Amino acid sequence: MTESAELPDHVQRNREHWDDTASAWVEPGRRSWAAPEPSWGIWSLPETDLHLLPDGLAGMDTIELGCGTGYVSAWLARRGAKAVGIDNSAAQLATARGFQQEFDIEFPLIHGNAEHVPYPDGSFDLAISEYGAAIWCDPYAWIPEAARLLRPGGRLVFLGNHTLLQLCAPDELAPAGDRLLRDYFGLHRLHWPDDDSVEFALPYGEWFRLLRANGFDIEDLLELQAPADASRDFSFVTAAWSRRWPSEHVFKAVKRA
Repeated sequence: MTESAELPDHVQRNREHWDDTASAWVEPGRRSWAAPEPSWGIWSLPETDLHLLPDGLAGMDTIELGCGTGYVSAWLARRGAKAVGIDNSAAQLATARGFQQEFDIEFPLIHGNAEHVPYPDGSFDLAISEYGAAIWCDPYAWIPEAARLLRPGGRLVFLGNHTLLQLCAPDELAPAGDRLLRDYFGLHRLHWPDDDSVEFALPYGEWFRLLRANGFDIEDLLELQAPADASRDFSFVTAAWSRRWPSEHVFKAVKRA
């Protein structure tokens, strides 16, 4: 565990945010642990449609970067992977450990910053993030770290907010509208004053250049929308908005041999 005084400012802010709000994620975490099949993102899109998980997970070494309550790692462990999760929030990890006992699934959980993971080079076959590092860590730090952790041929899969959503999101907590509110060029760090948290976003050309510069070949970019039957709205995006424009994206990449 990294001492708080040594952490970058955004890591400290996000640690406080997620420790303070961890109780709100207990029941959603329990539902995801109990789910018979994985589903992804805020719209719970099924794995059978998105195919985020590689075939042949049994025996794979996997790392979840920003694991929260640990349900993605639990899905991996159920499929035979040797899963590891790392998260910035001790409170979130306490929830994850409780679920490990409740659902009788054990795997290592590390309290730390996913931009600096305490494992040797080439330790994993899959690095995955659903939100987690995908939006809460600086991509110029965590993408090189994911590359370091993966073996040649290893896979990186991450899901987060679509850049278009971030361009349309107001500074105060409110649903995205139909106007661009910030510049696309130079997009990087986003500070949300309502809860003092920090997210990151990049223009898509920069995502591609960053991944390629760190030894990844990009297999796919999925742009996700709310399904036709979605009725729930979220504080930052409505289902109606996400039926018109993508609210989330998924990158799938492979580390070059």
